[in-house]
Amino acid sequence: MIRNVTKSRSFPAIAPHSSRILSKSIPICQHRRSYAVRTDEATLSNVGDRAHGFTLQRIKGVPELNLTAKHLSHDTTGAQYLHVARDDKNNVFAISFKTNPTDDTGLPHILEHVSLCGSQQFPVRDPFFKMMPRSLSNFMNAFTSSDYTSYPFATTNKQDFQNLSSVYLDATLRPLLKKSDFLQEGWRLGPENPRDQDSSSDVRLKGVVYNEMKGQMSDSSYLFYVRFRDHIFPALHNSGGDPQKMTNLTHEQLVNFHKRNYHPSNARIFSYGDLDLSNQLELVNTHLGGFQKAEAGDDVKSALDLGGGPFEAVVSGPIDTLQSPDRQYKSSVSWNTCQTSDLVETFSLSIMSSLLLSGYGSPLYRGLIESGLGLGYSSNTGFDTSANVAMFTLGLDGMRKEDTSTLKSAIVRILEQSSDEAFEPHKVDGLLHQLELALKHKTSSFGMGLLDKLLPGWFNGADPLESLSWNSIIDAFKQRYSQGGYLQDLLAKYILNDRCFIFTMEPAETYHSDLDAQELVRKEQALSSVEKELNSSADEAVKHLRNQELELLLEQEDAKNSNVDCLPTLHVQDIPKEIERKPIEIIEIGNVELIQRETATNGITYFQAKHIIENLPKELRLLLPLFTDCLMRLGTRTRSVGELEDTILLKTGGISISPFTRPDPLSLQGATEGLVISGHALDGNVPALLDLTKTLLLEIDFSGDKAMAAVMELLESKASGALDSIAEAGNAFASMSASAALSRSSRLEEEKSGLSQVDAISQLLRQARNDPDSLRSVVERLQHIQQFAVSNSSQLAIRMVCEPSAVGANQQQLANFISNLPNGSSPLPPLPSAQSVNSDATSLRTFFDLPYQVSYTGSCFRTVNYDNPASAPLAILGQLLTHHYLHPEIREKGGAYGASANASPISGLFSMSSYRDPNPRKTLQTFQKAGVFARDRAWTSRELEEAKLGLFQRIDAPRDVSSEGAKEFMSGVTEDMEQPRRQRLLEVKPEDVQMAADQFLSQAKPDEQSVTILGESKSWLNDLPEKYTVRRLNVAQE
Repeated sequence: MIRNVTKSRSFPAIAPHSSRILSKSIPICQHRRSYAVRTDEATLSNVGDRAHGFTLQRIKGVPELNLTAKHLSHDTTGAQYLHVARDDKNNVFAISFKTNPTDDTGLPHILEHVSLCGSQQFPVRDPFFKMMPRSLSNFMNAFTSSDYTSYPFATTNKQDFQNLSSVYLDATLRPLLKKSDFLQEGWRLGPENPRDQDSSSDVRLKGVVYNEMKGQMSDSSYLFYVRFRDHIFPALHNSGGDPQKMTNLTHEQLVNFHKRNYHPSNARIFSYGDLDLSNQLELVNTHLGGFQKAEAGDDVKSALDLGGGPFEAVVSGPIDTLQSPDRQYKSSVSWNTCQTSDLVETFSLSIMSSLLLSGYGSPLYRGLIESGLGLGYSSNTGFDTSANVAMFTLGLDGMRKEDTSTLKSAIVRILEQSSDEAFEPHKVDGLLHQLELALKHKTSSFGMGLLDKLLPGWFNGADPLESLSWNSIIDAFKQRYSQGGYLQDLLAKYILNDRCFIFTMEPAETYHSDLDAQELVRKEQALSSVEKELNSSADEAVKHLRNQELELLLEQEDAKNSNVDCLPTLHVQDIPKEIERKPIEIIEIGNVELIQRETATNGITYFQAKHIIENLPKELRLLLPLFTDCLMRLGTRTRSVGELEDTILLKTGGISISPFTRPDPLSLQGATEGLVISGHALDGNVPALLDLTKTLLLEIDFSGDKAMAAVMELLESKASGALDSIAEAGNAFASMSASAALSRSSRLEEEKSGLSQVDAISQLLRQARNDPDSLRSVVERLQHIQQFAVSNSSQLAIRMVCEPSAVGANQQQLANFISNLPNGSSPLPPLPSAQSVNSDATSLRTFFDLPYQVSYTGSCFRTVNYDNPASAPLAILGQLLTHHYLHPEIREKGGAYGASANASPISGLFSMSSYRDPNPRKTLQTFQKAGVFARDRAWTSRELEEAKLGLFQRIDAPRDVSSEGAKEFMSGVTEDMEQPRRQRLLEVKPEDVQMAADQFLSQAKPDEQSVTILGESKSWLNDLPEKYTVRRLNVAQE
């Protein structure tokens, strides 16, 4: 997996393109959980103590995070090891390597994939994917960042932790790195269908990473970011890989890079939790045996020296077909700041960055986006602490050509005029209050969050132990800030100057066609190279490639039946038979049901409310997401949005309001919809939390030209970048579109968050540009929704999680809150007349023609409701098809980045999907054969056991305390419903799976199955036996 954005944006207060206010924790201290401070074995309690080949170099207790950190080094190789001991059963392990890329071929990224395809101790094909269903891990992955590669996992099972540690260590230190795995995962040249044809016209460039990066390069936000990195870090190439350069990479180069970089002397090893450190060091030491100390390839690559600035660069990028033709430019301005090893100044600059650009009321948002200079922040905007020098970047999407030259002067003018206002004490206090809440917030992913925070700095000169000293860093900041003018001085020191880099992406109408033409040239060059290497004709070269492809296919086929007994595994008996119950109490406050969960929360109250809206017209449903965005964008008659944001920062940990759809778990066509409100605050601030919630729901001012301008701004920002958002999660959008044709709940959800929603926003924007009066009618309809958004009625329900000591006061505050809401539930008031928006993405066979180099496919089948006995084998079937059919057929053979199957017990739908898929036509054929494959396969007890383990990874994954009781509240599934389903899942037999596959997949009626494909339309679409409805998202033009 390529981690495409490696920057660390500190203190994001408000995401301007979401309906969420101040709901994100501060990354510099994310994932807090309160436990007793933990120390380890007595044999490793003093500096200089040794155990299993490691020596303890330093030890540091961090009481505010309830942990003890130990920094060790391996005596023989010099490998660095950081262990964070904490009373947390969700243990984390990672081995990471410094992997500065030497070119743009994506060598580190391809190596990340190939290293997981088999190792000396585990010589089976793809042990990484084969371990997934043999484990109960709640996180298991690998990722390539800009200058390092990391292999992390997390699990609560002690044996699982040992198993995965062995697999990860052997995979990284002693991989097989076979040529065939390089061809499969990296790139190769070969016939599309080697068993059918033998002609040069059928030869194409293939490879999992090759297709993954073609998909990434279709995302203009990613493209802007990676091209920006190319220029600002000239010494640090594109680690993910550019498809235009990837075909220059050889297998020999990959092997040599591994030998040089995947060495213990170049490694950072991390563990976290309540594990036995001595045992883990013994295991790690075993895997480090045979290595000697080597020169570490850990050079720190610095950004461009901007001392002689300003510097400028311009590159070309694709047209955004959902955006106005005259707003196709992206531009940014960047300044280098302090060394990231200076923790206090880095922290201070992160505070400064957030105050300046986060939130609708921030000076940079008002001055750059609200003013219309751009439609939203660019993908590289923020305070980036991933390198040895921190960088502040401010950029915009959706700019006009003539405005790009004025961006820097506009930024400087805004900063000079507004910094004093931005740095007022109450605003700083609000951010520090967020930090206090983040420290108290209990989360299940603390260890993974800590790893993400520490790794970039650890590889670039920052001290990982000192980076944990939150209180001393904050105290130092407070002391400097108290002197007056501190943040203003930092602004003048680093930003208000010409030592900057201006980067612009201009639109090229032929961008995608140029890529296609360039790929054709690369294909011909690669084919010519084969001819020269073999000293043969073109036909003989193609025959050679065909044989190579057939050999790879044979190896892939053989891998299906290979013996994987050498891999460690858990067993079904390791799955608890009983669910872990979280008792709740259900009480009534007037007509409102309250689900109450009493537990240890570190003095925080978590609040969630849902308000059901019945008989909502489609036209208003399509506007519901825009309505919730407006609640976060507009102020009231007496308070500006900036003032609301400041109060939320000071009094709460965030408030979010969004639409929801709830399938009825006991009825396939049953569904409810409405608004869901979430927030949390210290117990003493619950009155403020509820008062702010009421203000957002009832008092937002939709009147006047200012509101109209804000709504127009939201429409522009939602349309800008929508294509990139679809590309990032194309499989989800495809599956959502397909499911909308089969169930009412899926249709309602698709209209609010799927392609129908994108289409509706585009239509509204086009109408508003062509006819300003249409915008007025949109605002009237948003006011109309406000009339029934919430009420004191049985349509309202509330969930609360808090300490037992806070229950009484909270119930009284909730009673006051409810009593101040509009009374009763009545029919929706008449809808104001206006120009209608007609957006419908529902069809049994749909193709969305979108400008992507790869495709995304989703196929759905209607099955049974939650309590039907067939629901259990369908869930197991999803796991079996994913690992034994879709993965080998669509990823390994077809070259797609991913493919999966899933049965949703609540919606009653079974889905299959592919991601960044170069061959959707073949994928459709694979989907169509899935039922027969699963029906006729003789499933073994081992395969069934693995499917159950894979399923329970998700079911039993650790949950944040804030979510306790949420499943029953939002889905209607109680613990008493969960327990019998759990039993049925554990008891599923092979014949149950075969019967389910036959009944619901191979024997499905035409109106019980649907397909949606996203991608560039091709001629083969007309050759399919079924007729597809071809749709194009409406282009917003002025």
